[in-house]
Parts: sequence; C-alpha cells; structure tokens
Amino acid sequence: MMAVFEKGERLRHIGHLDIQRAMQRALRRSGMPVSYSQGFNPHILVTFASALSTGAAGRRELMDVTLDREVEPDVFLKAMNAALPPDMQLVEARAMEDKHPALMAMVKAADYTIALLDEETSRKCLAAIPAFLGQESIMAMRKTKRGLNECDIRPLIHELREEEGMIRAVLTLTEASSCKPDMLVTALCGFAGCEVPRALVIRNRLLGEDAAGALQPLETL
Repeated sequence: MMAVFEKGERLRHIGHLDIQRAMQRALRRSGMPVSYSQGFNPHILVTFASALSTGAAGRRELMDVTLDREVEPDVFLKAMNAALPPDMQLVEARAMEDKHPALMAMVKAADYTIALLDEETSRKCLAAIPAFLGQESIMAMRKTKRGLNECDIRPLIHELREEEGMIRAVLTLTEASSCKPDMLVTALCGFAGCEVPRALVIRNRLLGEDAAGALQPLETL
C-alpha cells in the first residue's frame, strides 16, 4: 500500500527516525494486517520515499507499507488516521503491485516552498532570482562524510521563482546528487549580499520521471 501523509509545521523539528517510529506504532494500533521481516528482530515492512530533514514540514510525503492481505485504501486511511496525531495524517492511499519499483529509487526531485523569516532579506533575495538563475554556474558547499565539498548546483535547479512573497523551488533529489534547500538559500543570500536568515522550509511533494523523462508527482507514477 502506498500512502501519502503530511508532516505538519508543528512537527517540523521532529526527526526522520521519530517519524518512522510514530508510523510503526500507528500501524500496530490500526489493526492493519502488516507484514513483518524475518529473523531475530522482526520489524514492520514500511519504507519511506525520502527522509525529510529535521526542521522542514512536508505536505505530501510518501511511504510504502507491505500488507499480508488486500485492504481497501479507504479502510486503510480511516484506520491509520484514527491512530495518528492531527499533524501527521494520511491524505491518500492506493494499492500497489508487488513488482512496483521502490519509491526511494524513483525520486528524482522535490518541490519546495521556502519562506525567509526576515522581510528585508526576503525582498532582496526574491528580486535577485532572475540574475541568480542567469549564472552559468552556482557554487555551493555540500556536507559529505569527508567534510565540505564545493559543487555547482545550477544544473540541479529545475525551477526557481517567487510565489506569494516566498521562494518556490524544484530541486534535484537523488542518491547520486541533490541540492538541499539550505544550500540554495545560502547561495542565493550570498549572491544578493545578505546574511542567511532563519527560514521555514515546506516540501510540497516528491517528483519522479514519467516515460518521456518529465517530472511528475511521484504518487501518480
């Protein structure tokens, strides 16, 4: 069963491991016929398409739950939402074939809304977006296990624009390469000549590629 759920703004400082544990507890309380792994320490077979950074909220996060028998999506939704807190509700569910690719392998990009919590900095950064995108390369620092590495994030920015006084961005998100919102904000603030302010990051949805290579909402593929 593929399920779309939200991580509300009030839960944005909850880490990914806490989200995993909350979902596992809800699955047990819901009475759904979940499948368990084999071995000495069996655990519920649930996977997430992409870990959401601590400090960010998510509107349409995705998880895949393996069930022992078929369950109607509406029944699954109702049972799970009764077991979950108000700020972590499921908004959609659909049955998936066993041969469906793993969600995490399908993620290619993510759609974000970023609110810079300083009015003057926000104004300067939003005004700088056209010139910022006009650069051939945009260098940013990426944290790795080996430390900080400089990389060009320009090819990783699919879309960047102002929307209702906030930044709307579609950024590459794969295991091989990704541009995180904080990397984008740091580079944009540097270009605009501003200090990096506090920011509210909301991941609107995860995106995959259709047969033609176009980005589409992952839950529709």
